[in-house]
Amino acid sequence: MTAQPPFLPFTRPSLDEETIAGVAQVLRSGWITSGPQVKAFEQALSDYFGGRPVRAMNSGTATLEVALALAGVIPGDEVVTTPLTWVATANVIVRAGAAPVFVDVDAATRNLDLDHVEAAITPRTRALLPVDLAGLPVDRDRLYGIAQRHGLRVIEDAAQSMGASWGGRRIGSFGDLVSFSFHANKNMTTGEGGCLVLAGEAQAPLCEQLRLQGVVRDADGGMDATVFGGKFNLTDIAARIGLGQLPRLDAFNARRRELARHYLEQFGRVNAALGCGLPPADFENSNWHMFQITLPVDDIKLSRGDFIRAMAQRGLGVGVHYPALHLFSAYRRLGFRDGQFPRAERIGREIVTLPLFPAMTETDVERVVGAVSEIIQQHKK
Repeated sequence: MTAQPPFLPFTRPSLDEETIAGVAQVLRSGWITSGPQVKAFEQALSDYFGGRPVRAMNSGTATLEVALALAGVIPGDEVVTTPLTWVATANVIVRAGAAPVFVDVDAATRNLDLDHVEAAITPRTRALLPVDLAGLPVDRDRLYGIAQRHGLRVIEDAAQSMGASWGGRRIGSFGDLVSFSFHANKNMTTGEGGCLVLAGEAQAPLCEQLRLQGVVRDADGGMDATVFGGKFNLTDIAARIGLGQLPRLDAFNARRRELARHYLEQFGRVNAALGCGLPPADFENSNWHMFQITLPVDDIKLSRGDFIRAMAQRGLGVGVHYPALHLFSAYRRLGFRDGQFPRAERIGREIVTLPLFPAMTETDVERVVGAVSEIIQQHKK
C-alpha cells in the first residue's frame, strides 16, 4: 500500500534556526515586552519603506484602529471600503463610531471597484479604506486621484501586501497611512503583529499615545493621559521574529511568484474542462500572498464545503478568504442585505485558497492542481 504524502496546509511560516535562537536570547534577557527589539524592528521597517516613520503594534487590526484615529475619523463619519475582506477591516470603522460604506469589487482583481467609488462619496465621507486582496495592490494612482479630488484621507489596508509594489514603488514607501499585518499566515510574520507606516513624523507622538493607553511621561517620572488610547504595543519576542523575517521577505515573495506561475501553468492545461476562476497573472506588483480560485459551483454537484472536505481527504488544506462580510449577522443588523454587492457575494460564495508558501515545491503545486481537477471532474453535472 502506497503511503499518502504528508498533509499540505494552505500556508506555513518559514522560521529559520537563527530566528528561533534569537527569540530564546530575548526570553533569557528578561526584557520581553516592548523594548530594544521593537525599536530595532521599527528602524528596520523604516529602512525597508525608504525612511518613512513606522510604528509596530500587536496586530494589523490595531494598526487600522489607530490609523482611523490619526485620520480624524469620528462618530458620524463614513469610510468607503470593500465587502470582500477579513471582517476586521469594517469592524474597526464601526468601533470608531463611523459607518462603513461598501462598494462592490472588480470581477477580475477582486479588489475595490474604483469605477464606483466616487458615487459612494458623500459630505460625511472622511476616508477611503481599500484592501489589497491576496497581495494584489489596488491601483494606487487612481485611488489617490479620487482621494485628492474629494479631499479625503487614505488608509491602505495592506495587511496582505507586504513586499508588493505599484508602478515600481514598494507598497508602504509612499502614500498616506499604510497598515500591514504580520499574522502567522502572512508573507512575513511576528506570530501576531503589524505595523503602521505614517505620512510624516508629526503623527508619531499621537500614534505612540494611541497604541499605549494615551499616556505621555515626563523626565521626573510623572505621567498624563491626554487621549483615550488602547493596548496595542508589540512585544520584543514578536519583534525579534520580525527582525529575522524581514531580511528574507524578498526571497519569500520571489518564491511565491515562482509557485504562482507554476500554478497558472498547471491550471492552463486543465482549466478549460474545469471552469475555475483564476487570479490575475500579475508578477510585477503582487506579492502572491494567496493563490485563490473560484469554484464553478453552478456546474458541479458538490458544495464548497464538500470540496474542502474532499481535498482534506487527499491531504490538502484549503482556506476560505473571504465570505462577503456585509452578510454577517452583525452587518445585517446594520441594514445590509443580500443582493447589494453581487460580485463580492458571488466571489465570496465560490472562492477557495489553495496551498501557497515558500517551502512548497513544484511537485506540491502539481499535486494540488491534480486533486482540484479530479474532484471537479468527478462531480460535474
